[in-house]
Amino acid sequence: MRTLLCLCIAILAATVPEQARAVISTIEKGDVVVVPLKGEVSPVQFTFLRRTLKQAEAAGASAFVLNMDTPGGRMDSAIEILNLLFKSTIPTMTYVNDDAASAGALIAMATKQIWMAPVSAIGAAAPVMGGGQEIPETMNDKIVSYYSGYFRSAAQKNGYNPDIAEAFINKDKEVKIGDRVIHPAGKPLTLDPQQATEMLNDKHVLATGIADTLETAVRKAGWDQPIRKIEPSGFETLAFWITQLAPVFLMGGIIGVYIEMKAPGLGAAGFVAAVCFLLFFAGHYIAGLTGMEGLVVFVLGLALVLIEVFFFPGFLVLAGTGIVLMVAAMLFAMVDYFPGQPTLPSVDAFRLPVVNLMIAIVAAAAVIAFIATRLPSLPGFNRLVLKSVPSTGEAFRDGDLHCPVEYPLGAEGIALSILRPAGRALFGNEILDVVSDGVFVEAGAQVRILRREGSRIIVEPA
Repeated sequence: MRTLLCLCIAILAATVPEQARAVISTIEKGDVVVVPLKGEVSPVQFTFLRRTLKQAEAAGASAFVLNMDTPGGRMDSAIEILNLLFKSTIPTMTYVNDDAASAGALIAMATKQIWMAPVSAIGAAAPVMGGGQEIPETMNDKIVSYYSGYFRSAAQKNGYNPDIAEAFINKDKEVKIGDRVIHPAGKPLTLDPQQATEMLNDKHVLATGIADTLETAVRKAGWDQPIRKIEPSGFETLAFWITQLAPVFLMGGIIGVYIEMKAPGLGAAGFVAAVCFLLFFAGHYIAGLTGMEGLVVFVLGLALVLIEVFFFPGFLVLAGTGIVLMVAAMLFAMVDYFPGQPTLPSVDAFRLPVVNLMIAIVAAAAVIAFIATRLPSLPGFNRLVLKSVPSTGEAFRDGDLHCPVEYPLGAEGIALSILRPAGRALFGNEILDVVSDGVFVEAGAQVRILRREGSRIIVEPA
């Protein structure tokens, strides 16, 4: 098991990609961090932006800039990015580098400044179906009514004209500034750079200015610090799916640990458990949900459990503390925590992590029950689960051999498997499930019955 623990740490080093570990070191205090938001808005982009924004804040960056060129995309992901940007503790800006359509327009208004390339456009957020078809009128009215609230609130929070924002999505919205009609009702609003930067009533219609390049926009916005461009790694998609399938990885880890403890020496189950837990922590690390401290706490908890099992069986305090640390590490790894927030996140932040962990525990319990009751009777699987020790006075049959049950304290036998601490030993003609008294016992070594604790038979090297 100690070899397995070392193997877990080695796998982790290979699991967390170098690109992700290097991001923190590439962002320095005072940098203007620039990230691309190109192509369709999606959950993967949210995962990337969340990770990078958190690391920019932790490093003390001067600003967070979106280099935007998007035709739109999933509105649910746009709202997640919107809420993400609202939490930012550093200034934010969008440079519309061609297109900020539909969901992109909503995201742009979640930043404090908007700058536009000479040839670009922003707006046209009318909802359509996934294939581009028009949405039936009744459903369209509901969608427009719902998302108009997000557009208006985003605009109001950052000082933009909420009527402009609503006209992006609501074709029936007329926009007037003073006595001038900026946009008549009848179609969703789209603004070019000249329209967006026009001054009316001593205020820009929407965008702060026009710049030929992103670098020029950053300088005109007032930042002369180094510009640090961060690109998404190929692991962002993997991180997204790992966070979405967190209960599956947790379930796999729990089942693997159970099988490894019940079938000592098997090895494969312990390896699968290690991989599941490491992928779980690595995926949440890449997604920006946890740091390496989560894994450190988990490994510390695991170490306490192993110390209890190997050296102080029955003590319970070490194992109990270790289990609490492991559960806490798994929960906090799934909490979306931002720098600058209170040390202890709100109750709402734990809702999804607790649900994921409970799903994993219940599903693992169901699978373990199946393994314990069904698989032992199937060819090839009967070694996975140890048979229970019959009660005094009973007997069981191992093949054609009838085996007596009762053996007195001090009786000697031979370990049939490695005892670490659980395993099997042969006493006379009977194979018993035994537990060593806090030490490893190699297969083939002689053992002696030391005591009985309920249904457990405790042995020591003879």
